[in-house]
Amino acid sequence: MNYKIIRLRDMPELKGQAARWFHEKWGIPLEAYLESMEACLKGDGPVPEWYVAMEGNRILGGLGVIENDFHDRKDLTPNVCAVYTEEDVRCRGIAGALLNFVCDDMKKKGIDTLYLVTDHTSFYERYGWEFYCMVQGDGEPDKTRMYIHRMNSKT
Repeated sequence: MNYKIIRLRDMPELKGQAARWFHEKWGIPLEAYLESMEACLKGDGPVPEWYVAMEGNRILGGLGVIENDFHDRKDLTPNVCAVYTEEDVRCRGIAGALLNFVCDDMKKKGIDTLYLVTDHTSFYERYGWEFYCMVQGDGEPDKTRMYIHRMNSKT
C-alpha cells in the first residue's frame, strides 16, 4: 500500500474533497467541516488542522485537530477529532500513522499535549494515548472516554 499523509495547509485544493469525505463518515454538517478547514487555511495558529492519508486521489483515512470535540471540558484542548479509516484498508497501520503524524506535527508547533474523545477502549493505547477521564458530550445522555497524549514523555 502506497499512501501519503497530507496536511490540508500543504494542499488547500483538497478542502472540498476532504470536507465531503469527513461529512460522509461522521454525519456532521458539511458546512461545519468547510468552516473549520477555512479557519485552518486562513489561521496562523496550529489549530484547527486537518490531515488525510491519500492513495492517488482516494482518501483512505483522516483526522483533525480542533479546540473542542463537542464536550463539556473546554479546558482539555486541543482535541484530535474525526479519526476514521476506510473499512477496506483497516488494520494496515493507517490510523496509527495518522496519529503519530499529528502528534509529531503538533509538537513541532509547540503543542505537547493532545486530547481525544472515543468509545474505543484499547485501540489508542497502542499509540501512546492514556485514558484521562470521562467527559459529557454535547447532547449525549452518557459520558464518554477522554484520552490524553503527552508528546514530551516516551510511552
